[in-house]
Amino acid sequence: MMTMSSYRNLSIDLETYSSVNLKKSGVACYVESPDFAILLIGYSFDDEEVKVVDLACGELPPQEFIDALTDDSITKWAFNTQFERYCLSKYLGLPIGTYLSPRQWKDTMIWANVMGINLSLAGVGEVLELENRKMEEGAALIRYFTVPCLPTKSNYHRTRNLPEHNPLKWKTFKEYNRMDVVVEKSIQRALAKHPVPDFIWEEFWLSEEINDRGVLIDVDLARSAIAIDAAISKELMEKMKLLTSLNNPNSVSQLKEWLERNGIIIDSIGKKSLLELKKTLNEQNIVEVLKLREMTSKTSIKKYQAMIDCINSDNRARGLFAFASCKTLRWSSKRIQLQNLKRNNLPDLEEARSLVKKGDIAALNMLYDDVPDVLSQLIRTALIPKPGYKFVVADFSSIEARVLAKLANEQWRLDAFKEGKDIYCASASAMFHKEVHKHDPERQKGKISELALGYSGGVSALKAMGALDMGIPEEELPDIVKRWRAASPNIVKFWKDIGNAAIKAVKERTTTHVGDIVFRYKGQILYLEIPSGHFIAYIKPRIERDQYDREVIMYKGVNMAKKWSDVEIYNGKIVENLVQFYARTILAFAMQNLSKKYDIVAHIHDEVIIECPLDTKVKDVCELMSITPSWATGLPLKAEGYETFFYKKD
Repeated sequence: MMTMSSYRNLSIDLETYSSVNLKKSGVACYVESPDFAILLIGYSFDDEEVKVVDLACGELPPQEFIDALTDDSITKWAFNTQFERYCLSKYLGLPIGTYLSPRQWKDTMIWANVMGINLSLAGVGEVLELENRKMEEGAALIRYFTVPCLPTKSNYHRTRNLPEHNPLKWKTFKEYNRMDVVVEKSIQRALAKHPVPDFIWEEFWLSEEINDRGVLIDVDLARSAIAIDAAISKELMEKMKLLTSLNNPNSVSQLKEWLERNGIIIDSIGKKSLLELKKTLNEQNIVEVLKLREMTSKTSIKKYQAMIDCINSDNRARGLFAFASCKTLRWSSKRIQLQNLKRNNLPDLEEARSLVKKGDIAALNMLYDDVPDVLSQLIRTALIPKPGYKFVVADFSSIEARVLAKLANEQWRLDAFKEGKDIYCASASAMFHKEVHKHDPERQKGKISELALGYSGGVSALKAMGALDMGIPEEELPDIVKRWRAASPNIVKFWKDIGNAAIKAVKERTTTHVGDIVFRYKGQILYLEIPSGHFIAYIKPRIERDQYDREVIMYKGVNMAKKWSDVEIYNGKIVENLVQFYARTILAFAMQNLSKKYDIVAHIHDEVIIECPLDTKVKDVCELMSITPSWATGLPLKAEGYETFFYKKD
C-alpha cells in the first residue's frame, strides 16, 4: 500500500439524491436542498482498483480519501468536476458559496472537449472505442434511485426509492458507479498522448472560480416581473379571445386556422413571419391579433424564472458558464443563458425597474405600449452587485475584425483601429473610394459588409445578417460583396492561404504555416495552432470534393444536432474558427489579468462584468483589459467600459 504522500491522482464519481431538479437549477442549488445526500462514492487512487463506498447503507469513506480532498499534492479527477466538487464540499460541511478549490482538480470532460469530443461520458467512450464502456442500465437506475418517485398504490405511496426497496437494482447501481470511474480512467489513458497544456487548465480553474463566486440576482425585480407577466398575459389573452373567439389563441394550430378563415395562409407564426405579415395587412382586427400574439410569446421573459430557479439562499446564481463548450473553446452559458439576452434601449431603465419592482401595472400600461417587451428589456438589469459595490462592465471593441485584420495583415484596417476610426466608416470609405462619415448612407453598407463578409461570405451571408431588412435593395448585394473584397485583398488572400495550408497538411500529413499560424497533422488529428500554444483539434480529417468540385476537409466532430458525425469545413469556416478562437484566447488572457485585481462575476461574449468597490476607476479596468499579450504583437486592442449599479447594455 502506498503512503498518502506517494499518491498523485484520485479519480472520483458520485451518485447522489436531491429533490431539486439538477438540470433546471444547477448543482449549487441541488446540493443546498435539505434532502441532498451522497449515495455512493466510486474512487481510485492512481492505478489502484476502483472502490465503492456505500454511504446510503451506512458505510463511510476512509480517512485517506477525506484527507486527499484538501491535499494540494493530489490531483482530483472527474468527468464534469463541478458536480463532484460541489457535492463533496457540502459533504465536508463547507458553507454555501465556499467550495473545494478547483485548482486541485482536473476534468476528463474538459480534456475531451479540448480535443473536440464535446459529448457525454458514454459518448466520449464510444468515440475513443474504449474496451470499458458506461453501463447502458445507468439511466434507468438514476431515475429509480436519485430523483423523487411518483407515489402509487403499488409502491405504498412512497416518494423515494431506497436500496432496500430493490436490493438487486442497488447492487447493479453500485457496479454502475464503479464502472463510471473505470471509464473515466480509461479516457485519461486514451487521451494521454494528447495532453492538455497547463495554460488551458489555468483558464479552466479561473472559469470555475468565476462560477463559484456567482452573480447576485435582484430577486425582488425577478419575482415582480414574473407576477406582472402572468397578469399582463392573462389580460392580453382575454383580448385575443374576444377578437378571435378561440378557446386558446396561444395555440399555434388554432391561430393558423383562424388566419386561414380570414384568408391568410402562413407557414410560420414566428416573430419574423408575423412582422412581415403585419406590413402587408390593412385589416385592423387581424393586425391587432398578431400584435397581441407577439406580445404574449416573448420567451425571453422566462429567464426571470430561470434566475429564481438557480439562485442559492444568498441570492447568487452560480455555475452559469461552461468552459470550452465548442470547437473554438469559447464559453457558453447555462440555465439563465446570459450569452443570449435581449438588448435594452429604454431611455428610462431606472424608472422602469422601479415600477416593475413596485408591481405598478397601471403605470406600466400607461407609459409603455408593450409591457412584455419592457420586462424583456429589463432582464439584464436583474444582475446586480452586492451592497456597497458596483459593476464595471468592459468589453473589447470590434475584437473579431481586429484579429482578422492582424492575421491577414490588412494594413489599412490595422491603421484605422490604431487611429480610433469607426471601422464601418473606414470600410465604406475603402469600398466606395470616398470619405464616409457616421451619418452617410454608405456607412450602413460598410457595417453590414463588416458583419457578414469576413469569413468568405457572399450575398447569402448579407441576407442572413439582415441586409434586406436594413432597406438595401437585393440587386445591390453582389456589388457590395465585390467592393468589400476589392477593398480587402489581403483578407481574401488569407482565406485561400489558410484553406490551402490546411488541405496540404492533411494530404501530406505534415506541418504547414500561414504567417505564425500552424497546421500540424499528428496521430490522425489536424491541429490548428496559434502563437500562444493554444490549438483547435480536428479529428480524423480527410479530403473530399463538395458539390462545386472544391476540395474541402471532412473531420469527425459534433454536428449541429449534437451528434458525432462527419463535419465539413472549408477555407472561410476555418478562418472563422481561427478568428473566434484567437479572440477567445485574448479574452481569456484579459480575464486572467483582471482576476489578479478584481472579482469577475460574469462574462458575455467579449464583455466582462466586474463586481468592485465604489472607488474603482473604469479607466483602470479598461487599460488592464487592453494589454496585448506578447504572442499577439501588433494586435491593436481597445476595451471600453462603464460603471453601473445594475447590468445593462450601455
